[in-house]
Amino acid sequence: MANTPQAKKRIRRNDRRAEVNGARVSRIRTFVKKVESALAAGDKAAAKAALAEAQPELARGVAKGVLHKNTAARKFARLNKRLETLA
Repeated sequence: MANTPQAKKRIRRNDRRAEVNGARVSRIRTFVKKVESALAAGDKAAAKAALAEAQPELARGVAKGVLHKNTAARKFARLNKRLETLA
């Protein structure tokens, strides 16, 4: 258990940040799932639109520090590749 005032404050702050960051990651996952479901349905136009919405969310996750830069780049590249292979 934290004894110093600063340690207690850090615990409160970490709890708040974990809640915010969890919501951010969840939001990113939702956008990625929209792209994946459109790809699975074979709807190229919807997948392209969903990917255009997901890309800024991935970039925002990187900027806010909840995703590593390479992770976001890999996700975007793989989704884009799947979109391009769609007939």
